[in-house]
Amino acid sequence: MHSRSSSWRPSAPRVWCALMLLLTAASCTAPEQPPVAADTSVTFLNSGMLPPSVPFSEAVRVGNVLQLSGQLGAKPGEMTVVPGGLEAESRQMLDNIRNTLVAHGLTMDDVVKCTIMLADMSEWTAFNAIYATYFTPPYPARSAMGVNGLAIGARVEAECVAVEGAARAKGRG
Repeated sequence: MHSRSSSWRPSAPRVWCALMLLLTAASCTAPEQPPVAADTSVTFLNSGMLPPSVPFSEAVRVGNVLQLSGQLGAKPGEMTVVPGGLEAESRQMLDNIRNTLVAHGLTMDDVVKCTIMLADMSEWTAFNAIYATYFTPPYPARSAMGVNGLAIGARVEAECVAVEGAARAKGRG
């Protein structure tokens, strides 16, 4: 048997086609974009509504997210709950949340999450009726839990997270 040694050589048209395919494929890929840096600046905020003796900030802003400390039904600057039971405390607490948001350039429509703590879960329905007068659909995400005591003898406490621009997403900003 006779074997002929030859090396395969692509023809010029084959090389040209292969190069065109590579160049075409390369031009179809999106150019690399520089990474977008997330705003992670942190600011600890106090508008003067809390007594200076408390060992926490009323809110912390991380980028466009505002995280509020727990709010009680106490008048700003005081360390006693308003008289009148759950209804009065709930309204004062929600007014305190609204005032804190406004002091930092946001509204109740910017709230995306609330955590509610009730000293007595049997008051959950009564609390919901009041809560619904401060928020409108679409409501923030929410958790509620019964607890075995709150600071200064409060019946209810709430902590909220607000995002700058959430009101616009709801069509209200």
